[in-house]
Amino acid sequence: MSAYVIVNVDVLDEEAALAYAPVAQKSILDHGGRYLVAGPTPDPVEGTWDSSRFLLLEFPDMARIREWYDSPEYRHAREIREGKVRVSLLFAEEAPPEGFTLPT
Repeated sequence: MSAYVIVNVDVLDEEAALAYAPVAQKSILDHGGRYLVAGPTPDPVEGTWDSSRFLLLEFPDMARIREWYDSPEYRHAREIREGKVRVSLLFAEEAPPEGFTLPT
């Protein structure tokens, strides 16, 4: 079952972001990930969205996400961006609509 990484990015240093992006991208692709959405922050309809960029990544499953995140390649990417590009990540597994219920 597919799993997803939802990413908010706040760029503090554009030069660092330009160095980080290709290293992170290669690590994602090398671990079976693919970009579903990448670009400027979408237009918030409700609430606020405090980031300069938004990404939605798809991986074959949660195990592949964890392999990617813990990989030496992505650790290197995180070192490049440390203190210069703020990233918030959420990992989520695909859930069929019939299996989803709202908490009561």
